[in-house]
Amino acid sequence: MGPDDARAGRLPGKMGWPPMPPIRLDHIAIAMPRIADASAALVEVLGGAPEGSQPSGTFRWATWTFAGGGAIEILEPLGPDGFLHRFLAGHGPGVHHVTFKVPSLDEASRRAEARGYDVVGRDDSDSSWKEAFLHPKQALGIVVQLVESSAAPPADRPVTAPPGLPAPPAPVRILGLRMRAHSAERALAQWRDVLHGDAGRTADGALVFRWTDSPMRIVVDVDPTAVEGPLAIELASERAVASLEIAGARLGIRFTQRSA
Repeated sequence: MGPDDARAGRLPGKMGWPPMPPIRLDHIAIAMPRIADASAALVEVLGGAPEGSQPSGTFRWATWTFAGGGAIEILEPLGPDGFLHRFLAGHGPGVHHVTFKVPSLDEASRRAEARGYDVVGRDDSDSSWKEAFLHPKQALGIVVQLVESSAAPPADRPVTAPPGLPAPPAPVRILGLRMRAHSAERALAQWRDVLHGDAGRTADGALVFRWTDSPMRIVVDVDPTAVEGPLAIELASERAVASLEIAGARLGIRFTQRSA
């Protein structure tokens, strides 16, 4: 049985094997000079709930969650050098990567390599968080992080929550990330063939990819002449969300409100 014979979560039940868990679009990560500068946008405007924060080598991460389970992670650089310093110097604040939880990093890496992607930065040193990356030059202008993780991190790993508000507004629902690709074939190869997203079309004709276990999606506009990469984070809310332009300017990515 080849890798395409077993879509995530739909493995045959031979010999009583349990089905593999599905691939999950876990979070959208944004790079900023300081995590503290994100709170006004993520909490005061979008109503996000702080989930956790922790240093990790040359950077620190902090995560906020939203209605329905969508998550945004903010990354800030630590120390005098590192990949985030280089990213911010070249691009300024903005979307850095999307993270997918995969049942097998080996299988996901093989699928990517079979379709011409170079899998870089692989690190199996932490059994609870094995990771590898697809480079943005090949991956439609965005870093794609592939993670095979255990159910929970080790108990001795402290996590400090980022700041919140005593009475934040109602949280929005993060629908997902809207991107641009040069062709439908490139988008389908990455999000459907490598990452096993279910492909469809939105009402405005864009490609849309959904994952069974994820509250978020990826929408792709096709334009062969424009630069590939992230365009906007799409959200939905029953309340009127003010200051979206200000929030987007602070985080380096446009926010657009759509129907769920």
